Order: sequence, then structure tokens, then C-alpha cells
Amino acid sequence: MHQYTILIIMGAYFLMLMAISRLTSKGGNNDAFFRANGQSPWWLVAIGMIGTSISGVTFVSVPGMPQSIGMTYMQMVLGFAAGYIIIAKFLLPLYYRLNLISIYKYLSDRFGMRSYKTGATFFIISKIAGAAARLYLVVLILQRFILDYWGVPFTVTALAIIALIWLYSQRSGVYTIIRTDALQTVVFISALAIIIYYATDRMGLDMRGAVRTIAEDPHSRIFVFDDWMSKQNFFKQFVSGIFITIVMTGLDQDMMQKNLTIKRLGEAQKNMYVYGIAFIPVNLLFLALGVLLIRYAGMFGIPLPANGDEILPLMAGNYLGSMAFYLFCIGIIAAAFSSADSALTALTTSFCIDILETGKMEEARGIRTRKTVHVGMSLAFAGIMVFIEQLNNSSIIDVIYIMAGYTYGPLLGLFAYGLFMKSSPCDRHVPYIAVCSPVISALAGYLTQHVWGYKMGYELLMLNAAITFALLYASSRTGNGMKIKPHTA
Repeated sequence: MHQYTILIIMGAYFLMLMAISRLTSKGGNNDAFFRANGQSPWWLVAIGMIGTSISGVTFVSVPGMPQSIGMTYMQMVLGFAAGYIIIAKFLLPLYYRLNLISIYKYLSDRFGMRSYKTGATFFIISKIAGAAARLYLVVLILQRFILDYWGVPFTVTALAIIALIWLYSQRSGVYTIIRTDALQTVVFISALAIIIYYATDRMGLDMRGAVRTIAEDPHSRIFVFDDWMSKQNFFKQFVSGIFITIVMTGLDQDMMQKNLTIKRLGEAQKNMYVYGIAFIPVNLLFLALGVLLIRYAGMFGIPLPANGDEILPLMAGNYLGSMAFYLFCIGIIAAAFSSADSALTALTTSFCIDILETGKMEEARGIRTRKTVHVGMSLAFAGIMVFIEQLNNSSIIDVIYIMAGYTYGPLLGLFAYGLFMKSSPCDRHVPYIAVCSPVISALAGYLTQHVWGYKMGYELLMLNAAITFALLYASSRTGNGMKIKPHTA
């Protein structure tokens, strides 16, 4: 009977999203879809951005981390917070000064049209692959827990989920998404908090006892200062967190589009500060839940799976009671929807503005084009999920994530060069540089692992950006690339 109850909950939840979509429809014009008419309240954007950052995969994966690496993920989260301050101080003023809708338009003003198209293309490839892979993992959980019961094919499930997201996002785009994401953030954080309550209650712990239990558990270690070779070393994690945030938020159309719907720069910066600070306790709650689940399993003799991603689904589905299982399903649905709808809207925006240049079209034609692109992006999402499922090989997901990570390196290198250097590379060299940099980085990573025995982690992102930066500088030294432009930072 679980399947029927969850299906009813999902239906009611979707109807609530559709109601918000209907109430927030602003005539379906492109300004509402791309910019929310430039009138978004900063605090509403801040709440919604938490939901966008924490996908359904995060909801499942982070509670499983303490089993293998303790709570050391918090070192990276602290780096995230520092990264948000850098974005607020350096990138947001630039974007607001140039009055951008798509942040990649900066590359056109700074380097030229080919650089602009290259940056947008790398974002589209990165985002559509990564976002579809993240959504696939959540859809797979729903498939196994619910829809396999009725024999529904995975392809139908994938198309249905994408259709639901398309339905409530297709009319007013980011204007609607800001409001639905804020709701979904509240929903999944509430679900997380109540699951924690159920776990502690079954363990016979009050709040003070739960905090003491977590603090005394060996899996609660946060800081690693004594092992420089470890991937969990504080300085590696903290610095990586800064760069990941700059790239995955500050140079990501998905995340920055919402910020740019806020009317004034000062309010947008306030949003970034509040969001960055709020991200710390939210992730701490996820990790705390993970430690509690490990203690719970030990207390009742429950064998835990080796894969940490399976811990929360296992415990919620079998050992914490029906209500905890329903909350788990609601939580991953809310987290998955808030991440996927935002990515879908950003991809539509970037493809329309950066690739098709709908800003140069008359309004009616621009709206028709945007609607067509939105449908196309939705089908692409579903297609990637079905492709992964047909291969029946979980390693393809890792490949997609690695590919998406590599494609952000050239973006970081391009923006860093534009901000900190006065010269410009030859515009026609930039597409080749953007392709060569990830290839060189991949070779460097292979050599360090197989020759020196050192496996790179997030350092590859910084290496990729550094190689891009160096090649851009080399290009600027050629006859065609010595043109000087004003410093725009």
C-alpha cells in the first residue's frame, strides 16, 4: 500500500506546484521567463537557491558520507561559504554593471563572439549532462520503490517526471521557479528535520542526547590537518570548495540567473551572503543524520550496505517506519524538482539568448522559439536518462560527472583571464584552447596517478583552469591577440 500513498502524495504535491505556476504566470513573455521582470525579493531567491544547490542526489548521498569519510565534507562546505563571498564581491558587481541576462555575454564584450559561443556551449554541455544524470538517480529510486510495483517502464517514468517539470515551468520560467524552489526548499528541509526526529525518538534520545551522541561518535570527525596525502586534508577540501563554488555558482547560468532577477546589486549580494551562511547548517543536518543512522544500525544490529548512497533509502524504507519513508520520498522529490526545474530553465535561457540570439527577434517569434527550445531541452533530459538506463551501467554516470567537471575548467580560466588581465587572446583560438585544456588536464591526471601514485581530486578543476589561462596568455602574445581592452573587474 506504500505505493498508492506515495502516488497520492506526489499528485497533491504536483498540484500545489501547478497552482503556484498558475498564480505566478506573468503573461508568458520572455522577460518574465528569463529575468522575472527584474523584481525578485532577495530573501525569496536565497531560500530557493538552497533547493537548487541541494539536488535529490545530495539528499541521498550526503547522509551516507560519514560511513567512509566522517563529517569531513564540512571542510568543503566552509570553502563554499568563502566562495560565495568572493562571488558577491567580484562577480555580481560585474554582471550588474553589464546588465546581463546570460552571464556568458561578458565573454563577447571582453574577447569576442567565438569566445562567447564557446563559453555558452561548454555550459550547456556541462549542465544538461550533469543535471540529467542527477535527476536519473532520483527517478531510479522512485522507479524501484514505487513504479516497478505496477510494471511501469523506466522510459515512461522519465518522460512523466520531465513532463511534470515542464508543465509548471514552461509559462513564466524563472519567475515561477524562484517561488516553487523556495517552497521545495522548505519542504525537503522539513522532511529532513522530521526524519532526524524519528531516528532520535526510536533511539530514545532527546535533542541534547542526540547532539552528544553525534559529537562522541568516531564518524563525526570534521577536520583533517595531519595527512597531506589524504583527499580529506582540510586545505585541499577548503580551497577546492572555494573554486567549486566560484565555478558551479558564480560561472553557472543556472545559479546566477536567479541572482540577476533581483533589482539592486546590494540586495543580490545580501542574498548571496545569507544563502552561503544557510548552506552550512543545512549540510551539517544531512551529515548529522548520517551519523545517527550509523548509530541506529549499530544499536539494533542492522547490517549497512557498503555503498553510502544506499544507507538513507534502506533505513527510511525498512527501519524508521512508514511516515519516515513517506518523508524521504517527499524530500528527494522536492530536492530533485528544485534542482532539475532550475537547470531546465537556465538551459533554455542560455540556448535562446546565447546560441539563437532571441533578443534580436521580435517578441512573438522570440516567445515561440523559447517554447520550442524548452520542449527540446526537456526531451534531451529524458533522452539522457533513458540512455543511461539502457546501458545498465552505473559507471556511465561517473563518466558524465567527470566530463561535466572538466568542462567547467575552461570557463573558470576564461573568466579569470578576462577579470585579471588587460590583454585579449585571439578570439578564433579560444574554441581550440577550451577543447585542449581538458584533454591536457586528463593526461596530467593519468600521469600523476600511474607514474607518481598520486590521484588528483578536485585539483583537476584548478589545473584545467590554469592551463586554459596559460594558453589564453600565449594566444594574446600573437599578432592578432595583443589588442588591449579596458579592465572590467
